[in-house]
Amino acid sequence: MSRMGFWRKKKRIFLDYASTTPVLLEVKRAMGPYFSEHFGNPATLYQEGIDAKKAVEQARKKIARILGSRSEEIIFTGSGTESANLALWGVINSYQGKKAPHIVTTTIEHPAVREVAKAIKAVGGNVTLIHPNENGLVTASSIREALREETILVSVMYANNEIGTVNPIREIGKVIREYKEEKGTSLYFHTDASQAPNYLPLNVSSLGVDLMTLDASKVYGPKGVGMLYARRGTRLLPIMYGGGQEYGLRSGTENVAGIVGMAVSLEMATRDREKEAKYLSFLRDYAIEKILKQFPKASLNGSCAERLPNNINICIPGMNAEFAVYLLDALGISVAYASSCRTLAEGASSYVIEALSKKECAVSSLRITMGRGTRKNDIDVLLKALPSIVLRAR
Repeated sequence: MSRMGFWRKKKRIFLDYASTTPVLLEVKRAMGPYFSEHFGNPATLYQEGIDAKKAVEQARKKIARILGSRSEEIIFTGSGTESANLALWGVINSYQGKKAPHIVTTTIEHPAVREVAKAIKAVGGNVTLIHPNENGLVTASSIREALREETILVSVMYANNEIGTVNPIREIGKVIREYKEEKGTSLYFHTDASQAPNYLPLNVSSLGVDLMTLDASKVYGPKGVGMLYARRGTRLLPIMYGGGQEYGLRSGTENVAGIVGMAVSLEMATRDREKEAKYLSFLRDYAIEKILKQFPKASLNGSCAERLPNNINICIPGMNAEFAVYLLDALGISVAYASSCRTLAEGASSYVIEALSKKECAVSSLRITMGRGTRKNDIDVLLKALPSIVLRAR
């Protein structure tokens, strides 16, 4: 397992891998030829286009093998956010029932799902939001209770991007499948699995999902490329119109280099998953233990057991988390206090942590997420800095 397969600045400590990851050198090398050498448009009929199309289809087949799916069930998009939008709007727009469509999702989803749910409600759809339990987990029973005749879609994230909790997707998929069989209804199950590939299995049949969102930038691949798995037979309408690429569901010239890079990054994540999880679990548990000893009133947000190996989300009462992030940045340490997709617009409050009934912690929690480049010494530097940072940020 390569731990230095990417460029890394020596003087800074990056501990926000949930927001993005560096591109592995192996991925960068695989992408290289498709910028200038094999630059053809996959939609053209001459040799350059044929070569580009072949690269896209080979990448599609690689990803399909990883997911245990058919290659034609893989739809490339421009990001994980676009993938989630295509999943939700694609199902909603294809709905032909007489009653208003109903979707079930949760209060701790990524903004890519959360904001779409709000928009669907604004145009007349019905939305049920499920709260997690005190450990930050969405239970299968809570999903089952929310289902009704006009429910056409359930969307539950696989692993939370803020608190790192891993939802019981297989159990949720099972209760949805049983409900469909009992009622004879058409109902799809979507999961945003963007945080999952480095640490969790992705076999779509085992998980029982109809739609799955992935984002290359979370798995040591390039930014600007994502994908949606859509099980054969799932009714979707496009949300972008044009040349009809990606089986008519995502128009626009394919990002060939990015698609190639995403396939390689997912292959490497699958190959290294077990070792990476073991290594980062050790660092995670070490850091949590030390922080809780440093700050006796601090608490861990989310389940300790059902948690991503790289995620530490700690509430330190009285601390201004946003200010603490700035102070740590000045020392060359990058951490977060909420989803990076939320901090740009909405300030320091975390709706995910609020959903755990820990309102004070929503403004006083730090998210520390590790990755392939993280060393124990990095954690020790953070631990040494925290007492003075917290004192200044109160």
